[in-house]
Parts: sequence; C-alpha cells; structure tokens
Amino acid sequence: MLADESAAADIAQEVFIRVWEKRNFLNTEFPSSLLWRIATNMCLNHIRDSKRRGYVVNADEMLTNIACSEDVESCAGNRDLLKRLFKRHPENSRTIAVLHFIDGMTLEDVAKEVNMSVSGVRKRLRSLKNTLIELEAS
Repeated sequence: MLADESAAADIAQEVFIRVWEKRNFLNTEFPSSLLWRIATNMCLNHIRDSKRRGYVVNADEMLTNIACSEDVESCAGNRDLLKRLFKRHPENSRTIAVLHFIDGMTLEDVAKEVNMSVSGVRKRLRSLKNTLIELEAS
C-alpha cells in the first residue's frame, strides 16, 4: 500500500505500539481484524500526510536511478547531489546505501555486514531518503 518498505516497517511497529498502549481498552476477541484495521488506517493517514506535506518524491526510485545512470551529464549532477547528501550523514551511511541500493542486499544482510540492527539500518536509509527529498526540494 505504501510502496516503501521502510515506511511500511515503521507503520507496522507503530501499530503494535498503539495496541500495546491501549491493550486494556481494546476488544481483542478478533486480534487479526483489529491489527488489519489499525494498520490500514495508519497507512492511509501516512499517505495523506505525505501528500499534504508535499513528500511525493519516491526516494527509492531516485536513488536507484542515480546508481544506474549511464548518461555523462546526469552522472555529473548525480555526483554533486550524492556529495551533498553524504556530507550530511555518517560515513557508514554511504556503505549502507551502496549495499542496499546498488548491491541489492536485504536490510537484514546489510545489518549483518555493518554490524548494526535492522532498525538502525532502516533508520539510516530513511534519513538518507529524507535528506534527498529535502535537497531535491531546494
């Protein structure tokens, strides 16, 4: 529904946090229906909020296009964009991005490779995406 693996994982975690916080007030007779309804509502809210804030840039697609670009003119612009992007983040964020977007490794494999948790890798990638969206908007 979200077309973004990291956003979907964040929503899934948020669903369980909300259920845990309200566990004493919820009817848990049909837990799968409850989880499905909460997740759907949160995804729809996320999509609405993203559109409202103007975050309609697909950062995954943009990073993949940058990584696979063969046009010389595009490469120069992409190189500048990447330089500005990675200047704002820790050094191993570049490694994480290369392993995930260029080498095609899963979040779990990247986490093992860089000795981080999956949520830490996801957070770094999300931060890179947000910075990329910010750089594109300016």
